[in-house]
Amino acid sequence: RHIEELLISPLPNWIILAGYVTGALARGLMVGTVVILVSLFFTELRIEHPVVTVSVLILTAIVFAMAGLINAIFAQKFDDIAIIPTFVLTPLTYLGGVFYSIALLPEFWQKVSAFNPILYMVNGFRYGILGVSDVDLVHAYAIIGVFVVVLATACLYLLHRGTGLRS
Repeated sequence: RHIEELLISPLPNWIILAGYVTGALARGLMVGTVVILVSLFFTELRIEHPVVTVSVLILTAIVFAMAGLINAIFAQKFDDIAIIPTFVLTPLTYLGGVFYSIALLPEFWQKVSAFNPILYMVNGFRYGILGVSDVDLVHAYAIIGVFVVVLATACLYLLHRGTGLRS
């Protein structure tokens, strides 16, 4: 609950949010770098579109950083933090085309999958690394961008109100 100390400081909420997002982004990039370095011992990595890969990586890390902050704000105890990853994030990941192309699904499930934000993040990475995607790249960037704006607005609102932080 060290965020409470930041909230009583003279820092504006957007700086607090930027600090948390930057820290999460740095941690995510470090973990990703270690995973890539370890994987290079087992396989060759060829990236088709490096700029797309890095930009989608950064935007996705920002989305998950802000979603994690919202999750942490609402968690009353440490065990509550696992609820969202277990019951929301895991199903969205498995249904987001990580392990298969959504083109293999029946038309109804393709339409359902279109509402899954993970689908657009996965396909942005897929295009950046492999050069192929199930969705239009511009559409993927737009959806990820909308999530960045919506989550940033929600984070700033929660920090301003002190929801779950101030009594």
